Amino acid sequence: MRHVGSARLDKRTKDLVRRLSSEDIAFIDHIDLDRVSAEGLLSTGVEAVVNASPSISGVYPNVGPLLLTRGGVTLVDNVGPSVFSAIRDGEVIEIVDGDIILDGTVVATGTRLTVQSIEASMEKAREGLGDQLDKFARNTLEFLDKEKSLLIEGTVVPETKVEINGRHVLVVVRGYDYQQDLDALKPYIREMRPVLIGVDGGADAIRDVGFTPDIIVGDMDSVSDEVLRGGADLIVHAYADGRCPGMERLDELGLKGIPWPITATSEDLALLLAWESGADLIVAVGTHANLVEYLDKGRKGMASTFLVRLKVGSKLVDAKGVNKLYRTSVGPSHLLAIALAALITISVVILISPMARDFLALALLQFRASLGL
Repeated sequence: MRHVGSARLDKRTKDLVRRLSSEDIAFIDHIDLDRVSAEGLLSTGVEAVVNASPSISGVYPNVGPLLLTRGGVTLVDNVGPSVFSAIRDGEVIEIVDGDIILDGTVVATGTRLTVQSIEASMEKAREGLGDQLDKFARNTLEFLDKEKSLLIEGTVVPETKVEINGRHVLVVVRGYDYQQDLDALKPYIREMRPVLIGVDGGADAIRDVGFTPDIIVGDMDSVSDEVLRGGADLIVHAYADGRCPGMERLDELGLKGIPWPITATSEDLALLLAWESGADLIVAVGTHANLVEYLDKGRKGMASTFLVRLKVGSKLVDAKGVNKLYRTSVGPSHLLAIALAALITISVVILISPMARDFLALALLQFRASLGL
C-alpha cells in the first residue's frame, strides 16, 4: 500500500483534525486511540494515519483503530516519537507499507495494522479487562473517601448572566454519538429553549447544529476561537493547586473567564452548575458513564462522576442513544399516498357540492376569457 501527501503533525489529535484535508497524511502521538478521535479523523476524509505510539496497547479494547481501518484508512502504528523531529509540517512524504519516506530516505518505520490484527489485539485486551476494572474500582473508592463532601455538602458555583433557576439545561459533551443525539434533540431545543452548556468542544457541537451556547465550561483547550467569542459565559476548570491553564488562552484572546477550582471533570462541573443553580431538568448528551468510555478518556477512576450523578440523578436525563430510540418511517411513498388522498378528497367535494361545481365552472370561464377563447 502506497500513499503520498503533505504531512500534518500534532500530538493532540483533536487539534490536528481541525486542519486536516483528504490530501494530507496525519501524524499523531496517541496511545490507545479512542473512538471519538478516530471518528474525527474519519470525518476529514484522510486516507493515511501514522501514529508515533501504539494505537492499541492492550490495556483495554479501544475501538478507535478498528474504526479507522474498517473505514479504509491506512494506519501505520508505533513508528516512535522521533518522527516528529524528522518531518516538518507540510513536507511531502511517502508511505510504503510500514515505511515513512522523505526525499527518498526512510525516516521512520512502523507496523501497518489491519482489521484482523486489531481484532486479535482487542480480543487479547478483553481478557485483561477484569484487572482494569479492579484498578478502576480501587481508584474510585480512594477518591470517594477523600471527596465525599461533594455529595453531602452544597457547592458554591460561579454566577452566570443567563438565568438557570427553574429552566431545562442541556449539557453537551463531545463523547460517543453526540452528533446524532444532538441532531435528534433539535425539536426539543426549539420548543423548550433550554440553557445550552457546552463542555469544551461540546460548545462547537452546539454551534454546528444551529444554536448558540449560553455557557462554556472546561479547560478551553478544544473550543474554537469563534465560539469562545460568541458571548457565552466562560467558566474555566481550575485545579486545587491554583493552576488554570484555560485562563491563559482566554487572556490571549482578550476574553474574561471565571475560574472554578474543584476536583472533578469538566462535564461534572457542568452538571453541578445546573443542579446548584436550580435547574428544573438536566439533559446530558455525550457524557461518559461506563468503564470503556472512561478508559477512552484516559481516566483511571470515575469517583467525581459517580458522586455527581448520585447528587443530580433525580433531575438528570441521559440522552445517550436517543437517536436510536425512534426513527421516523415516513418516506416518499407515504408522502405520495397522502397527496393522492388529499386529491381524491377534493375531487369528491367538487362532485357532490353544487356550490363547488358552480365555483369551478366560473373559474374555468374566467380562465378561458383571459385567454380570449
